[in-house]
Amino acid sequence: MDDPMIVELKNKMVKAIHIIQEDLGTIRTGRATPALVENLTISAYGGTAQMRLKEMATITTEGPRMLIVAPFDPTAMRDVEKGINTANLGYTGAVDGNIIRIVIPPLTEERREEYIKLAHTKIEGGRVMIRQIRHEVMAQLKRSFEAKEVSEDDKKKLEKDIQTLTDEMMAELDNLRERKEKELREV
Repeated sequence: MDDPMIVELKNKMVKAIHIIQEDLGTIRTGRATPALVENLTISAYGGTAQMRLKEMATITTEGPRMLIVAPFDPTAMRDVEKGINTANLGYTGAVDGNIIRIVIPPLTEERREEYIKLAHTKIEGGRVMIRQIRHEVMAQLKRSFEAKEVSEDDKKKLEKDIQTLTDEMMAELDNLRERKEKELREV
């Protein structure tokens, strides 16, 4: 599977999987994780700057239900607190000296089910991305075959390799879904 077409296919599919992993990381479980807030857009310095929280502060966990946000610039403390509290995430930040503490409340059963459905939707989006990438590479292979750049035997082998890689990536998406569902069901 070291054909340039297969290498490119694998790179694109791995990138798609990575995007889905990051997207799933934003779905809140009952556990505190920096991914819950790191991409919040914060209006800082009197509204003159729009920055993501991870660009403005160190975000760590303290136990399973607490996030600690330590802004790099202490003068931006109130802007960061306001950004977290106005993001409508279901939890609020409170200034405690030179840090902001965010308590992550446990999920209700109803909320867990909503998040599981959301995770399934995101995984299905990943499946569509993988199929689209596969479709594009298959079309590229067909054009190469029609232009006599690829033999019939090579075409069949590449098609098989493409399908094998697609199946592997779909299995990886299933694993991501199962892990996220397990995380969400933990109390």
